[in-house]
Amino acid sequence: MPRLFLFIFLLTSLFHCSVSVNAFSGSNSTTDSLATQRLLARVEAFQSSPAARFGTVALSVRRVSDGAEIIGYNARLSLPSASTLKLITTATAMIVLGSNYTYTTTLEYDGILKDSTLTGNLYIRGTGDPSLGSWRFPAYYDLSALLKFWSGAVKAAGIRRIQGAVVGDARLYTDLTTPDTWPYGDLGNYYGANLSALNINENLYRVFFKTGKSVNVPAGVLRTDPSLPYLTLQNSVVTDAARTGDQVTIYGTPFMNQRWLTGKVPIGEPANEFGVKGSLPDPAYFAAYALQEQLRQDSVAISGLPISVGGGLTSTITENGKRTALNQHRSPTLAELIQQTNFQSINLYAEALLRTTALTLKKSVRSTSASIDALTEFWKAKGVDVSGFRIRDGSGLSTVGALTADNMTGILSVMGREKSFPQFYETIPVVGQTGTVRSLARGTAAAGNIRAKSGSIEGVRAYAGYFTAADGERMTFCVLVNKFTPGQNRTVTAELEKIFVGLVGLSGK
Repeated sequence: MPRLFLFIFLLTSLFHCSVSVNAFSGSNSTTDSLATQRLLARVEAFQSSPAARFGTVALSVRRVSDGAEIIGYNARLSLPSASTLKLITTATAMIVLGSNYTYTTTLEYDGILKDSTLTGNLYIRGTGDPSLGSWRFPAYYDLSALLKFWSGAVKAAGIRRIQGAVVGDARLYTDLTTPDTWPYGDLGNYYGANLSALNINENLYRVFFKTGKSVNVPAGVLRTDPSLPYLTLQNSVVTDAARTGDQVTIYGTPFMNQRWLTGKVPIGEPANEFGVKGSLPDPAYFAAYALQEQLRQDSVAISGLPISVGGGLTSTITENGKRTALNQHRSPTLAELIQQTNFQSINLYAEALLRTTALTLKKSVRSTSASIDALTEFWKAKGVDVSGFRIRDGSGLSTVGALTADNMTGILSVMGREKSFPQFYETIPVVGQTGTVRSLARGTAAAGNIRAKSGSIEGVRAYAGYFTAADGERMTFCVLVNKFTPGQNRTVTAELEKIFVGLVGLSGK
């Protein structure tokens, strides 16, 4: 054993760290061993530094071709994964559903249609599409275009009056779909948006503030987009210095039409206004409300009030027999949805894919926890060691969910041998070029050579994905940093970039 490696091993033992290294074989074994030792020394120096000495750094590296572990440093400690968990959720969906899978949302009615009057209800029936009405996919209609299209379909059917209600039908999910370990402070914000079987506009709205002329002056609410007159906003937001960004927290829970706005917005924005994204309390209700408003603008009279059903609500409606479909809206393909999930790190999309995948695997699934069990069993059946796999959602927003770096690379290496891997691989951002890792490790050997999903919640930085080793071998990796020192974000980023450079210098054979 080379002296440098022996020194590292003894040093890490003092810190109670777990280190495992698979000896390389082949003509370049000495070079390979040195590259491995240098990377381990870098990781250990990071672990011992002021930025991470009170927390935990974990690293796992595997060869994709056979799943062999190359490096394991604290790799079997369960740690929060943040949004790197989305790789597991999307990989499972890609295998189970297939890259061409699409969601279908149906506009339909029941009752009797006679003399341009529908005596019955108009329904929007969801199957969990997270992209319905999203601006990310213009070819599939954004919110405004979708509502106008649906209104046109109603009129084309000869309906000019509805003696009934517009119903947002989210009954595919009967439970409270928001994971119960999500922080309360996240629920009113767009990234904590409540999942529904009938999602729309990514279940978010924007609230626009009129910034004050000086610091600490109250910032009044100008409007919401889309308009939400049924939502009550209690505002205590004030103005901050220029270019300080969004410091607003929106408090509220699913199905409650009250929101508390706190924090600060920057002065000097264009037109002295600043927009912040919040979460819709009940997406299915908003879908029904928004369509009803569009129909009224288009001269279709409606006698009843909009209503939502499903998703844990006890609301009931009087149904009027068989339904007739007016339109079936198809979502983008799963490959397109997964790319947005991984490139933009959209929690809503990940939660939707978790539930859809689990329901496909097991028709009896009726909750988030049961969906997690189905996902876990899926990978266990494929031979992955799921010891320490304790996830609590599909997106990684939960602060108590955890997995091991070994879990992550175990799953990603198996995924790397699946038929659907080429499509999945393309959905992962490229370090230094795209997605949430586009500004990372620019100008280094790692840029353009690592595909990685980032993860970040309070006190946690994480990356996982794939890279090409110096000898051309495809590898998978996961690095988790937990409870790093507050205020050390830049140092943590710099150390992670050095680890990335060390990864691409390894050999996989």
